[in-house]
Amino acid sequence: MYRKTFLKGLIGLVALGMTSVTALAQDPIKIGEINHYKRMAAFAGPYKNGIELKLEEINAAGGVLGRPLEFIFRDDDGQPGEAVKIAEELMTRDGAVILTGSILSNVGLAISSLAAEKKYVYLAAEPLADGMVWENGNAYTFRLRTSTYMQASMLAEEAAKTDAKTYATIAPNYAYGKDAVAAFKKVLTALKPDVKFVAEQWPALFKIDAGAEVQALEAAKPDAIYNVTFGSDLAKFVREGNTRGLFEGRKVYGLLSGEPEYMEPLADEAPEGWVVTGYPWYAFEDGPNKAFVDAYTKRFGESPKLGSLVGYMTAASIAAVLEKAGSTETEAIRAAFADLEVETPVGTITYRALDHQSTMGAFVGTTALKDGGGVMVDWSYKDGANYLPSDEEVKKLRPAN
Repeated sequence: MYRKTFLKGLIGLVALGMTSVTALAQDPIKIGEINHYKRMAAFAGPYKNGIELKLEEINAAGGVLGRPLEFIFRDDDGQPGEAVKIAEELMTRDGAVILTGSILSNVGLAISSLAAEKKYVYLAAEPLADGMVWENGNAYTFRLRTSTYMQASMLAEEAAKTDAKTYATIAPNYAYGKDAVAAFKKVLTALKPDVKFVAEQWPALFKIDAGAEVQALEAAKPDAIYNVTFGSDLAKFVREGNTRGLFEGRKVYGLLSGEPEYMEPLADEAPEGWVVTGYPWYAFEDGPNKAFVDAYTKRFGESPKLGSLVGYMTAASIAAVLEKAGSTETEAIRAAFADLEVETPVGTITYRALDHQSTMGAFVGTTALKDGGGVMVDWSYKDGANYLPSDEEVKKLRPAN
């Protein structure tokens, strides 16, 4: 009798233990996502949709390491201090194993600094400033999106093919804008040593006085213009430039200017003939790019933006690094990011062990008007791996860590 009772109890304990293990195995792996959802809703919204689309695919296929993947979305209102506060809460209170997100570079740099201090992995999804992986790079920060230097190099390559000798630049007066101008000047002068930069305009972010900026650029009489403004600043600059004829007879190179986030609000005021980086989602005819566009459109009832693609690739990257690490421990994740390969709609990208920059490329083409809106034509996809400085130069830029 005692033996039977004991065995029943033992079986019950084993069953209870197995139930607990099963429940534990189903606990989600949490990722802390910090972004400017209210302040930059038009950009952060499509990015969030891209993440959610990939999450649905990942979890429908069994999750990661046998567990569902979950993103905790938090809004920092575009404020570095608020982003740092939220990051600490995600790490200590919410159990996030990785931090990701941010669009604005100053916010991303603040999270990156905290990640280095706390020894917590941060995947900078969209911040573009080169300092993220070079001058301010650290062992715990990795960047997905094509960097400022990479995209500026692509445009400089196109500019070098023309006869333009004098250039004027306009860029927002913060880390991203300064890096974008410095990179364009560096690469273009290396390709064409006789070019000259005759004017530099630095409007405050989202506070541009477009009339004054256009007047200053026109006064410099450049052969070509390099534009780094975006969002509402870009819209005001384009409208004022069109009104005053600034772009007539001049080649304009626009960093980000071909992205749907920025082109669509301009409608039939979108510029024509600019050489830009962007996202021609409407032109894909087959392959992984087309499959992504179709899946996104079906899921959300709207066309994707570039941010949608970045969000999708963010979730894909996190799933891939966790699978490679075989663990949710920080040091295992950090080590797994070294030369991590991720399959994406734009092809296989690699997170370089050298500087933690991914090799995601960019689409480069020329703007045109079609059906009352701006589009990119004559575009091609440029592999990001081909637009980075030499390893020796990167080593000089990046601090030892």
